[in-house]
Amino acid sequence: MTATAASPSCRSCGAGALSPVLSLGSTPLANALRDPAAPAAPEPTFPLDLAVCPRCSLVQITAEVPPDDLFRDYVYFSSFSDTMLRHAAELAQRVTRDERLGRDSLVVEAASNDGYLLKNYQSAGVRVLGVEPARNVARVAVERHGIPTRTEFFGRAYAHQLVSEGYRADVFHAHNVLAHVPDLNGFVAGVRALLKPSGVAVIEAPYVKDMLDGCEFDTIYHEHLCYFSLTALDACFRRHGLVIRDVERVPIHGGTLRIFAAPAESVDAVSARVTDLLAEERAWGVNTFEPYRAFAEQVSAIKKGLRALLAQLKGEGKRIAAYGASAKGSTLLNFCGIGAETLDFVVDRSTVKQGKLTPGTRLRIHAPDKLLEDMPDYTLLLTWNFADEILRQQAEYRARGGKFILPVPLPRVA
Repeated sequence: MTATAASPSCRSCGAGALSPVLSLGSTPLANALRDPAAPAAPEPTFPLDLAVCPRCSLVQITAEVPPDDLFRDYVYFSSFSDTMLRHAAELAQRVTRDERLGRDSLVVEAASNDGYLLKNYQSAGVRVLGVEPARNVARVAVERHGIPTRTEFFGRAYAHQLVSEGYRADVFHAHNVLAHVPDLNGFVAGVRALLKPSGVAVIEAPYVKDMLDGCEFDTIYHEHLCYFSLTALDACFRRHGLVIRDVERVPIHGGTLRIFAAPAESVDAVSARVTDLLAEERAWGVNTFEPYRAFAEQVSAIKKGLRALLAQLKGEGKRIAAYGASAKGSTLLNFCGIGAETLDFVVDRSTVKQGKLTPGTRLRIHAPDKLLEDMPDYTLLLTWNFADEILRQQAEYRARGGKFILPVPLPRVA
């Protein structure tokens, strides 16, 4: 398994001479959980360097791991999060109403995971089709939820294949997948090809401004090739005949952009939210380097502060665990150099992850009940993006005196 050489040009506009922002070193793949029964061979690591395109403002990492190595056998199942299930149900209900979907309508989702979103449309009597490259995840969508699912990577070529089979989408969903796509232009061109002239694409991607403001550096890992501003998205979509007619900022995953894009010929005007947010981005300097320089400096400060806090607690004889065997957790632990010398174990709600070892740090992953069984004094919350949900679930642990440490934007005890 090897990564390609550093990207010589922007993944969106093709401009060369990307401006380096931050290096997180050479890290293992964030979701490459280890089997404890397997030989303790050295894990492959890959450069994790962030850069920004000075022409179109797209923030991106500079190395690329083949998608087959990342996504064909995947450990993230959306349905393990109550927050994600609620988010999906509310969105599907709204889109069904606003787009007046019925039995003759078709909703297609790229990276449809285990059917957590599409099952809401299906239960409302709307035809659905999932496109999910992870074979193990797609199997759950089909067998557990009855969601028709193609085990493929979505892009220009596959979109044209679906069109040749008679599929045209009234609604196209892509949630937390656009950042994963090596061929960004091919994916967006595929969206345009698959949409009906009257169709709409509903796409969610983590918002780069929230990443900067919250110093969410742990959202940077090899699966996430790009980090989007509305400015960068607008330029890319217009290049392929799509117009972002509306945009919303939603809090999930530490701050997300939800865009509604449609074929250019069907859009008479864009909403004030689009024009206002584009103006806001110009004002904070989306096309300048200063916001990214400040971000890199703050990342260094967080690493120093978190290591100091954990060292202090260990010096006081405190026991520390971690919650969330997540991709962002892998980035944080490996970049900050936090492993078994500091943490006793990790817990995670996903039964797919339990019993395995975390990448690089090789910490054993247990079910959340382990917190009550062992009662560590502190638990480092690696999945801070679901903090409200997890803190509610762990009310008993907290009532017994257990405390959580939230690492970003500044390390603090909750």
